[in-house]
Amino acid sequence: MDSGGGAELPPGLALSWGVHPIQRRGPKPALSVDQIVATGIEFGDNLGFEAISLQRIAAHLGVSTNAMYRYVSSKDELIVLVADKAWGRAPSEILEADGWREGSRAWCQAQVDRYAERPWLLEVPIRGAPVTPNLLHWLETLLRVLEGTGLSQHDMLGCALLFDGLARSYANLFRQLAASNSAPVESQAVGEFLVPQLVAAGYDKVLSLYMNQEYEDTVDDDLDFGLNRILDGIQVLIDRR
Repeated sequence: MDSGGGAELPPGLALSWGVHPIQRRGPKPALSVDQIVATGIEFGDNLGFEAISLQRIAAHLGVSTNAMYRYVSSKDELIVLVADKAWGRAPSEILEADGWREGSRAWCQAQVDRYAERPWLLEVPIRGAPVTPNLLHWLETLLRVLEGTGLSQHDMLGCALLFDGLARSYANLFRQLAASNSAPVESQAVGEFLVPQLVAAGYDKVLSLYMNQEYEDTVDDDLDFGLNRILDGIQVLIDRR
């Protein structure tokens, strides 16, 4: 689809906003974009990101793969539509938080929660700044949280990138650790092997961490620690305004 200025719109942009191409005369479509997207989300939730394909969805809905192109132009467009719908809108409770710090904390936690609910969203390729309605609703919500802090628009976008990066990094780490079959680093077997190696290598600081049970395969309070440091840094920036 052309934007009118000669440049082609990104896949899924128009459809995500409910702008459909003009239908040619002919039989009434047997499917809808909403059905296809809902099936894609179902596959992602139950089978993982790799299962979201035009071929699988077509087979599930009882149509040919070629017939799918009547509704979505490519797999890229399918993924954009499925991901935006799967994210949904940001929880309204975020805007009810007490102040920008708690609002930012609630926003970041809501992102982590959404990744926990749908881990396959971590595998969706990032192709640029968000332009679809639900992803932009998340951004709009955070910008409203930060409104009144005195931060410039540029700085508020920077905050959004920091919060988004922290949530994504934490969720990805949590997901991979949860799926790991390796013996935890704090286990007796690992300790009996690793401690002598640390001593021999002269890694005194790491050894101290390990012996004090601070070096573990857990991310219990890492999100709060990282988020608090980011919030403290933003507060310094606000105080300079």
